[in-house]
Amino acid sequence: MMKKTLLLTALISLTTSSFAVVINNKSPQKDQLGYSYGYVMGRSNADTLKDINLDAFIQGLKEGSNGQKSLLTDEEMAKALTQYKKQSEAKQLEAFQQEAAANAKAGSAFLAENAKKTGITTTKSGLQYQVLQKGSGKSPKASSRVSVNYEGRLLDGTVFDSSIARNQPVEFQVSQVIQGWTEGLQLMKEGAKYRFFIPANLAYGETGSGDAIGPNSTLIFDVELLKILP
Repeated sequence: MMKKTLLLTALISLTTSSFAVVINNKSPQKDQLGYSYGYVMGRSNADTLKDINLDAFIQGLKEGSNGQKSLLTDEEMAKALTQYKKQSEAKQLEAFQQEAAANAKAGSAFLAENAKKTGITTTKSGLQYQVLQKGSGKSPKASSRVSVNYEGRLLDGTVFDSSIARNQPVEFQVSQVIQGWTEGLQLMKEGAKYRFFIPANLAYGETGSGDAIGPNSTLIFDVELLKILP
């Protein structure tokens, strides 16, 4: 809502008798402000603005702000807005589904090849792991609290999270993380370093997580089990 309000403000600022206004750092503050709002909002709403007639938009903006009678009824305007919303959501869903399918295919192919490599173990659940460094002592249970260092990567090598880079180990209960971690940590002993190859169904599934992890993403984690906490 705030984004749309700022966009409207920007277009109101730009609504003058002539659009051929030369703007530079010597222009009046009002002109610089109007141009800045317009440019920033136009850039950040570029996808939406491609789908509308800007002249018609600005005409409606002018007439609405001046209290003139609308050329369309409230019902007609609501219908146009609803149709656009449905079309936009359908496009987003299609793009999301295509990304999910591509990620699932890439993940399956990767795991199939990875399973053939020396040193890779595949568990019954589909989790794959590689022992980088053996530990000693106890292994945690699902109910244990642990301190770990880790780095998470996508299949293309993109690092999406790293306590190692932050130089800040994390503490949590083993059962309160993604399923692949819950299973994998219980295979480790204190001081061990493992590399986990986690299929999507043991990670963030069909929804992904935020902007960094897409739907159906297979993830790679390097994990060091520092200690089991009291």
